[in-house]
Amino acid sequence: MKVDATSLPGVLLVRAKVFKDARGAFLETWNARDFRAAGIDAAFVQDNLSLSTRHTLRGLHYQVEQAQGKLVRVVYGKVFDVAVDLRRSSPTFGQSLGMVLDADARDALWIPPGFAHGFLVLSETAAFEYKCTDYYALEHERVIRWDDPDLGIDWPLPEGVEPVLSDKDANATAFQDADTYS
Repeated sequence: MKVDATSLPGVLLVRAKVFKDARGAFLETWNARDFRAAGIDAAFVQDNLSLSTRHTLRGLHYQVEQAQGKLVRVVYGKVFDVAVDLRRSSPTFGQSLGMVLDADARDALWIPPGFAHGFLVLSETAAFEYKCTDYYALEHERVIRWDDPDLGIDWPLPEGVEPVLSDKDANATAFQDADTYS
């Protein structure tokens, strides 16, 4: 496993060590000892799997209490994954990071508590899994508009294509009105 820092402090790209032979491939997706040594000392309490079709956009989601750290990975397909720093005390407050994650590369992204998260499906379908450090809490969930101009996220949507959104995501809050972390 190799871990690379990103432009957002605390957000890490995790490159798995993949073993390939004539039968296929094997990789270890979580090992507490190795991740702790790499700076990710997380106790996960919930695993989620999202199945989505092309141009589905989920996000930007976070919880104001019971903030969740997330280790995200694409099991099948390809997505454009985004993290937004919501920590007011951070020098990168309001900045985002977007990168392509796909099942072939087998990379994961560690998004610590204090960030909003979202993704856009680039392939025909995608299976997206994430391990969370706290439980989902509807009463604490918040959503920021995916297309908020203050964030300036360059989502790779083809010209003229609108993303497939849930009602929650379509009616999300503007960044300037969002609850954030201290």
